[in-house]
Amino acid sequence: MHIMEGFLPAAHALAWSAISAPFVIMGARQLKKTLAERPEARLELGAAGAFAFVLSALKLPSVTGSCSHPTGTGLGAMTMGPGIMSVMGTIVLVFQALLLAHGGLTTLGANVFSMAIAGPWMAWGAWTLARKLGASASVAVFLGATLGDLGTYMVTSAQLALAFPDAATGFGGALAKFAGIFALTQLPLAVAEGLLTVVVMNALSARTMVKA
Repeated sequence: MHIMEGFLPAAHALAWSAISAPFVIMGARQLKKTLAERPEARLELGAAGAFAFVLSALKLPSVTGSCSHPTGTGLGAMTMGPGIMSVMGTIVLVFQALLLAHGGLTTLGANVFSMAIAGPWMAWGAWTLARKLGASASVAVFLGATLGDLGTYMVTSAQLALAFPDAATGFGGALAKFAGIFALTQLPLAVAEGLLTVVVMNALSARTMVKA
């Protein structure tokens, strides 16, 4: 999912940065408020950030200029909220760009929007809807993490298609091409992330119950 350094045209890179900025600013305000009201949430926050950092660092080559990997942001979206996860995801992406050459600073805005904003909101939305429809906790978590992962890649596919439309079929043809190539690697990765997130969420819930 991480679009590599310098791959997007300058206008697209700037536009995605401008679109992402308000979400991250609002998320930072929410994070500050949450920590002031619940200092103990730092442990949950650290766990969510570490989970996202480790999973999203496991990259596999995919579409030219990008890669496939789990995102790990669904866990934080469901435990801390998608707004706060936009901040944590941005921090993860900055560290990966600087320390692992994974993604880039010029493409940070685009990567933030797909992995730290769109994915977490989709994960939170799917999880919330599943709970309201009466799904079990494990099913809701699985759907949230899986669809959040897939949603991230659909957004990345759209970003690439906007930047590099097909000469004959335009944006639609390019979107189908990018999404189709991503699907080969991302579908099994998304399912695996969903299952792993269920295991981690159950472990966190059990730990909370023991402390209580």
